[in-house]
Amino acid sequence: MDDETAEIELLEQNLNKARQVSKRMISILDSYDTRLAKLEKSILPLYTAAQVLKRRSHNIDKVSLKIDEMSNTQEDLAAEEALILRGPQPNNLKAYKEALDRLNANIAFKAADRDTAETAHLVETGAKKLTQLYTTLVAEGSSGVAPAVPGNARVSTSFPPSLLVNISPLVFFLRALPLPSTHPSHPAAPEILSTLQEAQKGYADMRGNWSVKCLEGQGKRLVTRADTIDAVITGTEFGQWVQSLLVVAEVEYKLLQDLSPLTTATSIASAYGILLAPMLRLFRGVLGQLSALIKKSLQKFNFLALSAYDALLKQQSAWEEILSLRSPEYQDDKSDLREGLQSLRQICLRSFPEFLVDLKLGANDRGSDTSVRLAELTTDTVKYVSRIPQVQAAASSALLALGDGNWKMGEGVQVGKSIKGGDVDEIVILEHFLFDVVMNAINSLTTISRTRRPIFGSIFLVNNVAYLRRHLLLHPDNTNLPSLLSQPVIDALNSNWRTAKAAYFDTNFTPLMQAITDDPKEKSGKSQAKEKFTRFYDLLDEVVERHRLFKVLDEDKEARGTIADELVMLVVPSLKRFIQKQKEKEFSRNPSKYIKQSPEDVEARLRSLYN
Repeated sequence: MDDETAEIELLEQNLNKARQVSKRMISILDSYDTRLAKLEKSILPLYTAAQVLKRRSHNIDKVSLKIDEMSNTQEDLAAEEALILRGPQPNNLKAYKEALDRLNANIAFKAADRDTAETAHLVETGAKKLTQLYTTLVAEGSSGVAPAVPGNARVSTSFPPSLLVNISPLVFFLRALPLPSTHPSHPAAPEILSTLQEAQKGYADMRGNWSVKCLEGQGKRLVTRADTIDAVITGTEFGQWVQSLLVVAEVEYKLLQDLSPLTTATSIASAYGILLAPMLRLFRGVLGQLSALIKKSLQKFNFLALSAYDALLKQQSAWEEILSLRSPEYQDDKSDLREGLQSLRQICLRSFPEFLVDLKLGANDRGSDTSVRLAELTTDTVKYVSRIPQVQAAASSALLALGDGNWKMGEGVQVGKSIKGGDVDEIVILEHFLFDVVMNAINSLTTISRTRRPIFGSIFLVNNVAYLRRHLLLHPDNTNLPSLLSQPVIDALNSNWRTAKAAYFDTNFTPLMQAITDDPKEKSGKSQAKEKFTRFYDLLDEVVERHRLFKVLDEDKEARGTIADELVMLVVPSLKRFIQKQKEKEFSRNPSKYIKQSPEDVEARLRSLYN
């Protein structure tokens, strides 16, 4: 037992010694760790600095190698010169680009070297060779036979896709050349800039002339056909042509942005001014020829002026937007479109009073004393009024500029003074003008009818007034016309129709009615009754023969039916009463000898006048 206790005590002593040793070791290790941390903290800046120095040393080695490489290249300058002078090939621009890059690098690394001027001259020569290739490709894409465009189809001036494949990388190359703005110290930069500016001007000039070549065919066709086709159609086609011109201008602007060697806003705007110049001259030329044609015969081409004016009004905003893209040096206070609008508006302003004057002068074109046909002024009025809705915007705009009522030139109306009073809008001023047109036509027709014998004058007037009423009011040639006819116009047409119809009945059938009407001042008897019957049927024969030779309402079946019904209601009942009255008086032993036709037969003959 004592031995075991002694061993245990010995083990405890050893354990205590081991613990003390462990504590001393831990303390020593902690001290080492602290010293290592301090050492690391002290060495880290030195390590970082060493890394920076190492990178700088590496970069210096690379620069040295590059300098050596450039030095070797400089020694082989003759080979580079041969490549540059040979010029670029469209299918192998990479070699040419690499050669120019090497020359530019030589200039950059040896700015003070005596060979720098020679190298700069080579770079300048290379830039000129590149622009020559660029100009050649542009010329190839902007020449040849203009594409045939049927009718008024949209004109296309697009750059050939096959050439775009070659010119696009070339443009990218040109844009990378040294310029004063990007390489201020490069000795060839100013000359390269001048070369690119000339190339850009050449591009704009070629594309502008090519656009004209593509557009002028339709422009010439437009002018050539203007004298042979409908005036409104010509004006509409002119508007379509102007729209096509604007589309071409817009497309060319986008193409200029894509293919221009210089991409600054100023250079693009300046080149666009050059590009648009020939297109604007073409526009002025076509418009000038149309204006000259209109002025030569304003009465014939008044609606060409209105239609063209309407077309330009619709294009005004797009036109101004296109022109605003030009450089200020190509802009002035005058716009080609504004000048064209002003010129056409002046023509339109003349056309309104001149048309009214033509209607008044139409009263002097009296023709034959027995003519009952439609007057030229009648058909002209219907054509004119029916076409107004087709150019409503242009007509309203021009009339507002003229002033309400100022189309009555020569009637004491002062230009610029409204005779209606108060402000008028576009619809109201058209209503006023159309009222004056219709009334002038009716007044001239009335004047012409009074120069004829009353019988023929009344037929003439009823024919012409009925034509006006039918084609303007009852069955208008233009379905949009009724909305422009004011109530005074409607009342005037209906009133004059009733007046003309009454005059027609009075001059042609009053003698017929008088023959079977008892007059208190005349003696009544069997012989007078016989004379009345004889006179009635003789006059009836005259009326039938007259209407066989001189047609009434020849083209208006509806109006003929109305007049036939009214005439039958006027004559036949009176005839029946007269026959019945005389039979009751037994005016003759053989009444059929004098009553040559029954009332039913007379009615049939009267209706036959209008079949």
